Amino acid sequence: MTTDLLSLLPVSALAADDLPAIPAGRLVPAALLGIAVLVVLIVRFKLHPFLSLTLGSLTVGAVAGVPMADVLDSFTKGFGSTAAGVGILIALGAMFGKLLADSGGADEIVDTIIGRSGPRTLPWAMAGVGAIIGLPMFFEIGLVLLMPVIFLVARRSGLSLIRVGIPALAGLSAMHGLVPPHPGPLVAIDALKADLGVTLGLGILVAIPTIAVAGPWFARLAARWVDVPAPELFESRESETGPRPSFAITLLTVLTPVVLMMGKALADILSAEGTAARTVLDFLGTPLIALLIAVILAMFTLGRGAGMGLKEVGSSLEASLGPIAGILLIVAAGGGFKQTLVDTGIGQLVADWIAQSGLSVLLLAWLVAVLIRLATGSATVATVTASGILAPLAAGMPTTQVSLMVLAIGAGSVFFSHVNDAGFWLVKEYFGLKVGETIKSWSVMETILSVTGLVLVLLLDLVV
Repeated sequence: MTTDLLSLLPVSALAADDLPAIPAGRLVPAALLGIAVLVVLIVRFKLHPFLSLTLGSLTVGAVAGVPMADVLDSFTKGFGSTAAGVGILIALGAMFGKLLADSGGADEIVDTIIGRSGPRTLPWAMAGVGAIIGLPMFFEIGLVLLMPVIFLVARRSGLSLIRVGIPALAGLSAMHGLVPPHPGPLVAIDALKADLGVTLGLGILVAIPTIAVAGPWFARLAARWVDVPAPELFESRESETGPRPSFAITLLTVLTPVVLMMGKALADILSAEGTAARTVLDFLGTPLIALLIAVILAMFTLGRGAGMGLKEVGSSLEASLGPIAGILLIVAAGGGFKQTLVDTGIGQLVADWIAQSGLSVLLLAWLVAVLIRLATGSATVATVTASGILAPLAAGMPTTQVSLMVLAIGAGSVFFSHVNDAGFWLVKEYFGLKVGETIKSWSVMETILSVTGLVLVLLLDLVV
């Protein structure tokens, strides 16, 4: 089982093998103290999250007894890989979002959504948009694409930012954990040898009510706990009389990266490796390339389509990067903190403990993913590690139960996002929330989504 697990882990997670074995008696206190230092520095001393995450990482390594040189290596590696991956996508997404706002395209989408949705149905519409955008994409990419729309819908409709934002986040997160062809579920499907079609069908059955509970329904309660105005990160242009790109053109532009990434996912499923079609679609559907194409396309369909000159388009792109500098540093530092926890072996320790228990297979799958998620902050690492641990248990199980195990792992992988998750800081900074407000809205929403998903998986197990 160890060999299977290591073969599934990403390269960065294997770095823990380079460190000496650390006793469990030091790993658990190290993780708890590191997270405690991080929370206290931010909440009590109001230290910037970038510095707090850095000091929290050093605390984890020091308490665990890891040489400081190795701790710094883990932190900088996680920082760099997050900045190179998510950071570039955030920058491209900010450019796209700024063009969407400055051209009036976001206004067009907002006006159309509000015009066709009442105050009661608007959160449901936002949940649907989040689910569609999130189907083929990682959470961070979908979030940066949706932020201009979320902000403008909140301002124009008069509803709370939490009231319209939480449903969209629920749609994004549910797709991230439950429905192929999202990369997370596909990893679990491959590891457990599950049937893709059965998992897709059951995943949709679980995702729809899960989004409803964690999205529009919970948003009504969360909006009472957290009341914040929509940040001015994406400003729509002052002139409301100038030309706008049409709704159809705007929607086509927004969905371009979605379609490209979906094409890649379908090609990976349906096409043989090495064929010309798969090679082309794999390249075009890479998130970096898909978003780059979307930005270039938006320069013409949105910018030029709204009558903006080349200089005005260039100024819009340039102005998009300043406001996200802090977000980039915080998200990258969150990646460094997560990598420190992974490389010290905390995630693997949790997995080993749970693997020896005698719980039911589906509940065990959920718990393994939950504890690794809590320890590392990564839904992807939780999915990959839990799938590797449970793969031997899936052998010989009925097809439907194997698919339900995939969904149980996916539900567990999104449980209670907190301070060691880059997504936590991304939501906090974009929404302009305090740490406590982020926990009461985003973290609780993730927990509801995870628990609701598990309950539905267990109910399906009784009838299929």
